[in-house]
Amino acid sequence: MIRFLAILYSKGFEYRALQGIMRGLSRHFYDFPVISFSQIRRRMLKLPLTFNAKSDDLIVGIDGTGMKVSNRGEWMRQAWGIRRGWIKVVILGDSEGNIVDVRVGNEDLDERKSGRGMLRKNSKNIKKAMMDGLHDCEDTFNLCNKLKIEPAIKIRENASEKGLSPRANEVRKYKRKGYKRWAKEKEYGKRWICTEGIFSAVKRIFGENVRSHKIRNSYKEAKIKFWAYQQIKNIR
Repeated sequence: MIRFLAILYSKGFEYRALQGIMRGLSRHFYDFPVISFSQIRRRMLKLPLTFNAKSDDLIVGIDGTGMKVSNRGEWMRQAWGIRRGWIKVVILGDSEGNIVDVRVGNEDLDERKSGRGMLRKNSKNIKKAMMDGLHDCEDTFNLCNKLKIEPAIKIRENASEKGLSPRANEVRKYKRKGYKRWAKEKEYGKRWICTEGIFSAVKRIFGENVRSHKIRNSYKEAKIKFWAYQQIKNIR
């Protein structure tokens, strides 16, 4: 029941409205007891959110996006220069548009570090990892090499090809082939399905702002949006 209500909450229903929905269902189905809106809120905030890989040998992508803390008073913050910050969400998605893992934090969340953490956690299911130029660093290439994950990371134009490190080897291949040939061989175009397509769908269905006031609850609400999207996709 709480999982069902969490999806409705992500669509914009308030906690009191969720209690009313359950009362209506109770009258039609066995007159089951209905908990209060405050209990719904507490149980929803404790709801375990899991994302499970659908198969092995996944082609995945890593990217981050921002979510607004609130839509209310936006004009005032712009007019008076008041800055409340925003929430950063980093996802690990596969080439079928499924969410494999999620990290949520404030605007200072290290996207590269979060990405490496998700790669470690899900390494047994991953064959190839696609990332943009932000992840073009020695630590990420070294981790991919250690975990035997094929890296498809866009190389920066001024990248040095000197040395024998995993990154230097990839830089030499990248510069020898050129971006277009490299992107075709790496199937780099699938990165949009793994990340940007998911961001677009989640924000279109559930919105890009959260309503909670406490930071911890805001992070949970942001993660619930992505979890709810995956639940609906699994049903389909």
